[in-house]
Order: sequence, then structure tokens, then C-alpha cells
Amino acid sequence: MAEEQLVRYIAENLVNSPDEVTVTTKETGRSVVLELSVAPDDMGRIIGRSGRVANSIRALLRAVSSADDRGRDRRRRVILEIE
Repeated sequence: MAEEQLVRYIAENLVNSPDEVTVTTKETGRSVVLELSVAPDDMGRIIGRSGRVANSIRALLRAVSSADDRGRDRRRRVILEIE
């Protein structure tokens, strides 16, 4: 899945402990929930000031998911949860 690989790549390059980055995927109907888990010390790096980094990752996910649709009527909604 392209979305999961994208989130993993971004997170591993932002944090100090890339070994502790885990991304799990849950598919529910038309939605895909990506759960990102990082070390407690790296949480601020992933969220960013006022949530800017997290919102940027979500914007990239929207772009990737809409590019994957290729004209299909059914769009998937990708939700990023940071734990």
C-alpha cells in the first residue's frame, strides 16, 4: 500500500528513533485508517508546532489517495491517527 509506505518513510526520516516507528493499516469499507506509532520522545517531531507536520502528512496522504483512484467513482478516505 502506497499510503502506508509514505507515512513510514516520512516518520522514519523525522524521528530520532526510526526503529520504533510502526504503521498499521485498518480497512473499513471506504476508509483506510493508518495508525502511526513512534517513541514518546519523538511525538513532538511528528506532530510539529501547532500540528503543522501532522497536517502536512495528512495533505500528502490525500494527494496520494486521489492520484491512486485514476478516475474511479469510488474514493477511499485515508485517516491518519498518531499514537
